[in-house]
Amino acid sequence: MQHTGYYFHDDCLLHEMGAGHPECPERLQAIEKQLQASGLMPALQRREAPPAALADLELAHGRMHIAALRGLTDSLRDDVAAGGPPHAQIDPDTSINMHTWDAALRAAGAAIAATDAVLAGEFNNAFCAVRPPGHHACRDRAMGFCFFNNVAVAARHAVERHGLQRVAIVDFDVHHGNGTQDILAGDPHILMVGFYQHPFYPYVGADASAGNMLNLPVPAYTKGDAIRALVRDQWLPRLEAFRPELLLISAGFDAHRDDELGQLGLVEADFAWITAELCALAARHAAGRVVSCLEGGYHLGALARSVDAHVRVLAGLS
Repeated sequence: MQHTGYYFHDDCLLHEMGAGHPECPERLQAIEKQLQASGLMPALQRREAPPAALADLELAHGRMHIAALRGLTDSLRDDVAAGGPPHAQIDPDTSINMHTWDAALRAAGAAIAATDAVLAGEFNNAFCAVRPPGHHACRDRAMGFCFFNNVAVAARHAVERHGLQRVAIVDFDVHHGNGTQDILAGDPHILMVGFYQHPFYPYVGADASAGNMLNLPVPAYTKGDAIRALVRDQWLPRLEAFRPELLLISAGFDAHRDDELGQLGLVEADFAWITAELCALAARHAAGRVVSCLEGGYHLGALARSVDAHVRVLAGLS
């Protein structure tokens, strides 16, 4: 059995974007309930996520972006105290409430703390059960339910604070991780590989030309066997050649066939297979060091079961 960290914080339950929004606190509650019911939770090492420092966020984001989100939060708190609406809109799909700032700091802080713990040998690997997600957050823009790019912050932290020379990011969310690409394209120390449904939100990525990006568009209704072939034939050779010292995962589970926010056809066994392949690669090149951060996944049952399958592999119990 692996020693697997499980990072969370109750602040991540307080951020919400209005009734009926798919990126909701119930996502984390469904995951927690599933891991308890399946008997997996006792095998994990639970840790509360610390808040990221502003200097940590600046590894991946501009100061004006950070200051703007903090200022919007302060203004919203004043408006709510005066009887105003509970949310401030950023784009048609993305808004903040009074707790979003704290939740976003915890989400980024979880990725940093998990990276520190895994690199220190405290855990073999870790899963960050946090929200808001991060992979659409660009250097200077919040979008797509995302405010700070948790995985990009962790990658830059590993390079700049720990001196790693090769960090790989794997993104298997149904949506292209445009924010991660925006922040890290051209960085010689970081390789990003991913697949995503195309054409689909955020409607970019297929024309990416940066040498450290291998993000592969696939059409709607692509099923697990085709994705597995893509992983075998394109991801893994590129990752093997890169020889990462740390593997970070943007773990979105909205490519599941039951998820209404996407139209791909993966099931739990596909996420488990991808995870096993990545863990084997990490064992060959990175002393097994993997940090996985929750991104999408909006069908509560499919999300919970898929996370269970993913974390079970990380923990060496599958």
